[in-house]
Amino acid sequence: MAEICQRPRICPFCEATCGLLVETRGAQVKRIRGDALDVFSRGYLCPKGVAMADLHEDPDRLRVPLLRRGGRHLEVSWDDAFEAVERGLRPILDAGDPDAVGIYLGNPNVHNVSLGLYGPVLLRGFRSQNRFSASSLDQIPKQVSSGLMFGTGISVAVPDIDRCHFLVILGANPVVSNGSLFTVPDFRGRLRALQARGGKLVVVDPRRSETAALADRHLSIRPGTDGLLLAAIAHCLLAEDLARPGRLREYAGGEEALKPALASFSPEAVATPCGISAETIRELTRELAAAESAAVYGRIGTTTSEFGTTSSWLVDVLNYLTGNLDRPGGAMFPQAPAFAPNTRGTRGRGAGVRLHRRRSRVRGAPEVFGEFPAACLAEEIETPGEGQIRALLCLALPRSLAERAPRTVLHRTMRTVRRIDAAREQEPQQPRA
Repeated sequence: MAEICQRPRICPFCEATCGLLVETRGAQVKRIRGDALDVFSRGYLCPKGVAMADLHEDPDRLRVPLLRRGGRHLEVSWDDAFEAVERGLRPILDAGDPDAVGIYLGNPNVHNVSLGLYGPVLLRGFRSQNRFSASSLDQIPKQVSSGLMFGTGISVAVPDIDRCHFLVILGANPVVSNGSLFTVPDFRGRLRALQARGGKLVVVDPRRSETAALADRHLSIRPGTDGLLLAAIAHCLLAEDLARPGRLREYAGGEEALKPALASFSPEAVATPCGISAETIRELTRELAAAESAAVYGRIGTTTSEFGTTSSWLVDVLNYLTGNLDRPGGAMFPQAPAFAPNTRGTRGRGAGVRLHRRRSRVRGAPEVFGEFPAACLAEEIETPGEGQIRALLCLALPRSLAERAPRTVLHRTMRTVRRIDAAREQEPQQPRA
């Protein structure tokens, strides 16, 4: 019988990147637990990581390619699969319109080293400008505001929770997500440590989330009004002379325009639409300004609203005005040692970003960071004309997303693709040369 081996691994399910110890006997997974020696997660593991063995052994897990024939998916060899891909793609590519191939990137692309390395090579090979991803359904507004403020879309300031004394979270539930952009495994443990040193957590969320239940204060805000609340706090900081940018002022441009831009967003003006009293907004502002160290953090609840980019910008405006941007215990910038975009460019300015270089064919939606909004994908398949998407390449798109979420944009897209596939199956097959 094969010996049991312990294999240190990194959990690939989300951005928290927790360390795992996977015990195996041959190809069988015997046990999965958190790696106590991991310097980041320190032995913490959420239920997703524990259940990795179930995924590995799931009888529905795809182990061979499938081809749709007669309305059913049939197992085929890799040679047959690549031949079918070539048979479908070659006439489209030979027609000379690279944009006829649409590309959609799912979330797992950023959790997989191989996809991270070779995915961009594949995309460059297709030369299609019809690119879409989960990002436009998630965090793109934050990346846009960060790119315009700090020079790159990956320079996203996140709370230094292990040294923070006053943390304000809007539209996020890190108890469940382990932080997402704010990568923080074992948020409960880190929150307990924050509170033990006299710190405080304020959660702004329309519902009493798992994180809100542990907070020192929960402010129930009306959905979509986070930008108004953030603008009112900034207004209050300036009106009450509480702003203390400190050393950050030398890096700021246009600070003098903040006061007139925020003049109409007093706590009294936003109280009714936000559902939070003016007195509460002023109290929160003064606590934020007086804290030994503090950070404001907004996540998907702020980015997927109508004014997501403005809200994302205001989060960093507050961190700037209180002097908590790029300082221990405040909002800091994770940075790789080398090669990442935010390690290059002019010091203090970054490399800069270029946005809106082209527009989508049907509705004229602007491109951002090389892709169009996923909401445009279905119409680009359904609308005839030059540049119409006639083939769709999906990398790491969960099968369940199309099958179990009938109201999503992607479901409509996949339904369109299946209808086209069914029509093509009825066409007579052309003999190969």
